[in-house]
Amino acid sequence: MLDRQQVQKVALLARLQLTPAEEEKFTTQLSSILDYFEQLSELDVSDVQPTTRAIDVSNVVRADQHKPSSEREEILEGAPDR
Repeated sequence: MLDRQQVQKVALLARLQLTPAEEEKFTTQLSSILDYFEQLSELDVSDVQPTTRAIDVSNVVRADQHKPSSEREEILEGAPDR
């Protein structure tokens, strides 16, 4: 459980100015979040394989196509300095 002083310290580090009402609100909310993480840390995940994603994803890319580009001088005309 976080206390108000810890929330004030985090706010100071983040350069936030919180009102007393916001400090109270964030103390409650952040404590709830940390309590939830505490519950998650108690789970037995020894049989779960490490992954980087929840679902298997692969990039879908289009095939490269050769396209003519603008002439060099035409491109350089749009530049402020050569």
